[in-house]
Amino acid sequence: MVKIKSVLKWSFIVLILLFIYFPIIFLTVNSFNESDMIQTGWSGFSLSHYKYFFDLDNEPLRVVLQTILLAVIVALLSTVLGTVGAIGIFYSKKRTNGMLSAVNRIPVINAEVVTAISFALFVSFFSIDKSTFIPLVLGQMILCTPFVVLSVLPKLRQMDNNLYEAALDLGASPTKALFSVIIPQILPGIIAGFLLSITLSLDDYVIAAYTKPDSFKTISTHIYGLDKNNVVGPQIKAAYWAFTAIIFFIIVIAVVLVNVHSYRNTRSKKK
Repeated sequence: MVKIKSVLKWSFIVLILLFIYFPIIFLTVNSFNESDMIQTGWSGFSLSHYKYFFDLDNEPLRVVLQTILLAVIVALLSTVLGTVGAIGIFYSKKRTNGMLSAVNRIPVINAEVVTAISFALFVSFFSIDKSTFIPLVLGQMILCTPFVVLSVLPKLRQMDNNLYEAALDLGASPTKALFSVIIPQILPGIIAGFLLSITLSLDDYVIAAYTKPDSFKTISTHIYGLDKNNVVGPQIKAAYWAFTAIIFFIIVIAVVLVNVHSYRNTRSKKK
């Protein structure tokens, strides 16, 4: 009976892992396929998709670079705003705290398409020019900032408030105490919020589709546009397989390095 439970447990885990990672592994393998079409099967090993992707004369690399630039800008602004907002919520009165926390959860609970349409109507009502990139950046900040707040608030609750009060008693100004005492204690939450913002911005399609300038393309809008406009671009799509493989390898290497570093630190502490 115990063996059956163990087999079922590990079978369930394997199925979940396959469900999550099989599409990524499948695209990674096909990124080395000479063919531009998955339907044709394996045609031979080739790096042609990688060569096409890294050629600046082609669209994929330019689209990826400008999407990453947008994600970094949005993440930086969202992290600053979200950190300030989290600190403000944490130190506000109980009733204000509850109201602001509820407002912050609205974009998180709402479907992204609702947020996108609402913000697009706002942009249209005030006749904000989309070519300025302001609607695109603000729209993605609305998506990302609440997650920064949710990442920072737990760290604020875990920190030792006595250190901040001690810094004030010793003559530090509130600003000095903020950057010397509070920020270092909540830094892991700030970093987590920043990385989450980058992920959300890179993954976003709906808000970008409604707010971006017509000449600007993100990864998601570019890929979707190839099918929507009946553009036959199998080579372009295949280049994104290469991009998927690159991101997958970077994540695997990063996870391995972090675990090795953590393992070495644990061993050194035991010694």
